[in-house]
Amino acid sequence: MLSLFPDEFDSTKNLLPFDGTVLYFGKVFSNEETEFYYSNLFNNIDWQNDEALIYGKLITTKRKVAWYGDGDYAYTYSKRTKIAKSWTPELLDIKKKIENLTSENFNSCLLNLYHDGNEGMAWHSDSEKALKKNGAIASISFGAERKFSFKHKASGEVVSLTLESGSLLIMKDETQQHWLHRLPPTKKIFAPRVNLTFRSYVS
Repeated sequence: MLSLFPDEFDSTKNLLPFDGTVLYFGKVFSNEETEFYYSNLFNNIDWQNDEALIYGKLITTKRKVAWYGDGDYAYTYSKRTKIAKSWTPELLDIKKKIENLTSENFNSCLLNLYHDGNEGMAWHSDSEKALKKNGAIASISFGAERKFSFKHKASGEVVSLTLESGSLLIMKDETQQHWLHRLPPTKKIFAPRVNLTFRSYVS
C-alpha cells in the first residue's frame, strides 16, 4: 500500500501509478471560507438520507446526500433516481472557483454529509452512463479530515491519502474505469464532513 501524507502539494503530480489521473490540490479555501461554507452547507442544503436497492432490499443509510445542477437532471445510482435541485449561491461560488483552478467545467454536484467516522463509503467507481465518460470529478471536503483510498480493479494496488478540510481532489481520464475508491469508516472521527463532488452530467 502506498500512503501519502503530504505537507506540500504539487497539483500537477498524478497520485495514481497507472490507468488514470488523480490530482490533489490540498487546501484551496482559506480558513474563513472553509468555516463559512461548512456551516452554510451543513445547515442549508436540502439533505436527504441516501437509499440503495441491494439484492432487492431497500437500504436507507445514515449518510445524507443532495443532488444539484444546471437543470432538473435525473441521476440514477444504486437503482435509485434523484432529480437535481437548483444551485444555491454558495454552491455556484464554489463551482466557479473550482472551475477556475482546474480549467474544467461542471454542470452538477452530488453532495454527501457524513455525521462522524462511523459513516463511510464502500469501494465503488463513479461510472454511471449519465456522467461524461472519462470526465473530471472534483471532490471538495469541508469539516473532519478523512482518509480516502483508491484500489486498482485488476492489480489490487491501493493508494491512500488524507483529505483536509477546504481541500480539492480531481479524478479524471480513465480513473473510474480502472480504479475503485472509498471513504473507510473509523471510530477515531467524531465530527461531521461535508463532501461536494462536482460532475459533468450528459444524459
